[in-house]
Amino acid sequence: MPSPPLPGLPHGLRFAFGTLTVIPVRVTRWDREAARGGMLCAPAVGLVVGAGAAVIGLLLLFLGAGSLLASVAAAAVPAVLTRGLHLDGLADTADGLGSGKPAEDALRVMKQSDIGPFGVLTLVFTLFAQVAALAQAYDDSWARGTVAAVVSAVAARLALTLAARSGVPAARPQGLG
Repeated sequence: MPSPPLPGLPHGLRFAFGTLTVIPVRVTRWDREAARGGMLCAPAVGLVVGAGAAVIGLLLLFLGAGSLLASVAAAAVPAVLTRGLHLDGLADTADGLGSGKPAEDALRVMKQSDIGPFGVLTLVFTLFAQVAALAQAYDDSWARGTVAAVVSAVAARLALTLAARSGVPAARPQGLG
């Protein structure tokens, strides 16, 4: 009997959802193979997160809310479903790059638990841009806004998959790449 084409898929899916969301899943493996599968499954997480954002946005639109309120709520869903993981990473990256320090010191800045001025400014303007773009899409049509919410979440997690692929050096030796 042939083996399944992706034998680690269930572990990868659990790893991806367990690491990238608040969705309660039982992660049974925390090794490099499961992490690799998790990074490959990250776009599936984006599909679920994006669908959640789209549902909230649509619900508010159909209840009579304007596109701006629907967009704010839809932009909040990924933050809630991911414990702000993507926002925290963005702020850390901005603080590290904005520090103007050599690479090793910038990595140290990024590991600190606090947020600096570059991180705050980056988050504020990024969230404003997300809400503005989504509001414009919802103003065009509810369908366009729905597609935008889903596609943006999938694309964001696909970026994680691409950044963790073989051949991309990790910032730290224990990193995913």
